[in-house]
Amino acid sequence: MSDHPSVSVVMPVRNEERHLRAAVERVREQHYPGELEMVLSVGPSDDDTLAVAHELAAADPRIVVVDNPTGFTPAGLNIAIATARHDIIVRVDGHGELSPGYIAHAVDTLEKTGAANVGGLMDAQGRTPLEQAIATAYNSRVGLGGGGFHLASTPAGPARTVFLGVFRRDALASVGGFDETLHRAQDWELNHRLRLAGHLVWFTPELRVVYRPRSSIRALAHQFFLTGRWRREVMRRHPETVSMRYLAPPVAVTGLAVGAVGGLAGLTLRNRWLSSLLLAPVVYILFLLGATASMRTLSPAARLRFPLVLAVMHICWGAGFIKGRPEG
Repeated sequence: MSDHPSVSVVMPVRNEERHLRAAVERVREQHYPGELEMVLSVGPSDDDTLAVAHELAAADPRIVVVDNPTGFTPAGLNIAIATARHDIIVRVDGHGELSPGYIAHAVDTLEKTGAANVGGLMDAQGRTPLEQAIATAYNSRVGLGGGGFHLASTPAGPARTVFLGVFRRDALASVGGFDETLHRAQDWELNHRLRLAGHLVWFTPELRVVYRPRSSIRALAHQFFLTGRWRREVMRRHPETVSMRYLAPPVAVTGLAVGAVGGLAGLTLRNRWLSSLLLAPVVYILFLLGATASMRTLSPAARLRFPLVLAVMHICWGAGFIKGRPEG
């Protein structure tokens, strides 16, 4: 065991009764040869997440349960990291499942590259037709715009950000840990600060984490609306991070709204110029249909849901960005 650095797995969880057991079991199945502990930081939940966490801790002395009274992810992470005893921090989500050998490979990559943070591929996988449609959108350029850690074709190397991450504790401490005022997009913002401080963030597709997407359209819409709002806040704080990839959804939402309202007004007023604005939503609908037709590996039931999933992702993210940061 002395040949392998000790690691602390930190897991912020809230309303994860459905997925928590599987997430913890994938960590236990790592069979990491060094010392390993798990810190579950549990926020106020509407299900039996806390009971499941204590049940898991009772069955494995390496698991510690701590309270995250805020319920927000960055605070939960900082609480778990403060409780953790070791110098390598492995972040895992309550709805994520590590691939075999993930921790050992990540630790080896940390040592070989000298990186402050190493992460890999977000492999979205769904069980129901709706979840499968959402997972496909996550893994596609037409869904999230082709972010590096969403695509298996992305080569290993320095990256702007990675999914989850395996960190050096001293590097985290040097930049102040996770920003607790950012309820979403805190991973991206932390990696940005690490890079500004001269640290290396490293991506390798060999590190794969199965991600379980939301299971309803309502939950998906809520997730993407909040993500869009907080992404705008990150860009406000760090204007140097502005990119067309993040501006595309709000521009599209604005175009669709102007096109729909103006076009309908044109039909009412019999104004040909205003009526032509309806081309914007028509083109977007054709895009949705074309994107769906290209997803040939999807089952018929999942493909039927795919256009709605794409529209919810794009429109809710863009509307959230336009709305801006939530209060509080």
